[in-house]
Amino acid sequence: MSGRRTSSAIYYTEYDDNHRPFRVRLHVIGTDQASDAIIFEEKDPGFFVGVGITLSNKFIVIDAHDHQTSECWLVDARAGGEPRLVAPRVTDREYEVDERGGTLFIRTNAEGAEDFKIVTVSADAPAAENWVDLVPYVPGVLVLDIIVIKNHLLRLERFEGLPRIVVRDLRTDREETVRFEEEAYALGMSVGFEFDTSVFRLTYSSPTTPSRTYDVDLDTGARTLLKEQEVPSGHDPADYVTRRLFATAPDGETVPVTLLYKKGLKLDGTAPALLYGYGAYGMAMPAAFSVSALSLVDRGMVYAIAHIRGGMDKGYGWYAKGRREHKTNSFTDFIAAAEMLIEQNYTAKGRIVAHGGSAGGMLMGAIANLRPDLWGGIVAQVPFVDVLNTMLDETLPLTPPEWPEWGNPLVSPEDYARIAAYAPYEQVSAQDYPPIFALAGLTDPRVTYWEPAKWVARLRATKTGDAPLYLRTNMGAGHGGASGRFDRIKETAMSYAFALKAAGLE
Repeated sequence: MSGRRTSSAIYYTEYDDNHRPFRVRLHVIGTDQASDAIIFEEKDPGFFVGVGITLSNKFIVIDAHDHQTSECWLVDARAGGEPRLVAPRVTDREYEVDERGGTLFIRTNAEGAEDFKIVTVSADAPAAENWVDLVPYVPGVLVLDIIVIKNHLLRLERFEGLPRIVVRDLRTDREETVRFEEEAYALGMSVGFEFDTSVFRLTYSSPTTPSRTYDVDLDTGARTLLKEQEVPSGHDPADYVTRRLFATAPDGETVPVTLLYKKGLKLDGTAPALLYGYGAYGMAMPAAFSVSALSLVDRGMVYAIAHIRGGMDKGYGWYAKGRREHKTNSFTDFIAAAEMLIEQNYTAKGRIVAHGGSAGGMLMGAIANLRPDLWGGIVAQVPFVDVLNTMLDETLPLTPPEWPEWGNPLVSPEDYARIAAYAPYEQVSAQDYPPIFALAGLTDPRVTYWEPAKWVARLRATKTGDAPLYLRTNMGAGHGGASGRFDRIKETAMSYAFALKAAGLE
């Protein structure tokens, strides 16, 4: 159970036999729990129920949602009573609600705003036909989160692969973006439980800068550093350089690429590089701090992240153009990022180690088939390389939920042909492949251990050349790799040792 407490009662969610939150109850403190009233109950087993409270403490908010659709109900936090519907659920319409001074502030993708917008409406008449745009929809500017406090509206958005915090003074409607000096960074924002405040909290890091937590006073502009990630071995951000570059994909799209390298490194095309990518499920890759990456950079490597399509780094359209019928864009984006690094003398052909895991492991298998000449080596962690056969096996517990992402080859000949045309296992051919290090987990429920095993077996039977090909199956690991802090570090060390060897930095 989970819930929020008012002065005399607790609203909480209740789980069904399948551990699905489906009901909201009200417990009056001091009474028998058996008499708790049912405030809301969701009949659709595909929807989960949550309960919270607006920061203003005016409304209890009950939300019912699946991955693409949501619906909210309001209960007066002081007077109680029956829940009032904000707007009925409409398939693929999402919205979330906050409140200030009797006005609801709603983040929504209504009316085709696939990257979301912010609308306002009176709490007394909240139906969707009354919604008025406050922050209109801008394609490619993804509104990730909003916070409403007494005099300000804060929104966290992502544009061109970078997050930004925009502050609107609700007294004057003046907007200002919180500024940072580095070219690439990761960003988050939050507030406590106080509505009547001018202070919010942000977290910041970059490839060169360890995570920092600040309090920011919106009235004075003062930033107060509260906490900074400690690097026990010592770290000076001034010793490193973070860059944000753009590669041009074959169809003309610009692909963001984040770089980290040691200050003073000769950028004459001789440095090796590690290029990381994922590109699936709408997951954006943050330009965040990584102690592990420093171990490569300190040895003379350029560390790069390609923010390819399939993620949501440049909005929902960036995701849509890297899934299903557009999946191959993820692969060509990654290749374009590698070619850009070569053209701009950050590295050279054959000196780039490609790195990815899970759906990013599929990326590794695909780019190995498409452009084996580019890579000095490939690290493929729990790689989803047997895509076609997995999507054909509906008895696997995660296959049906994956059909919206990849397609369903059981019912669609077009999906079958499309997946077969790029699936790494199917597309292995008699050509020279670079050194490959594949890692699997015996108890992995997402990428079953036989996928990388089959892939490696076919590569060994088919490929030409004598480049090394390794498969390591962790007999006690699942999808996330080795458990335990030190075992995980050892596994990272093993992957990076392979990368250094493949790059010629022994």
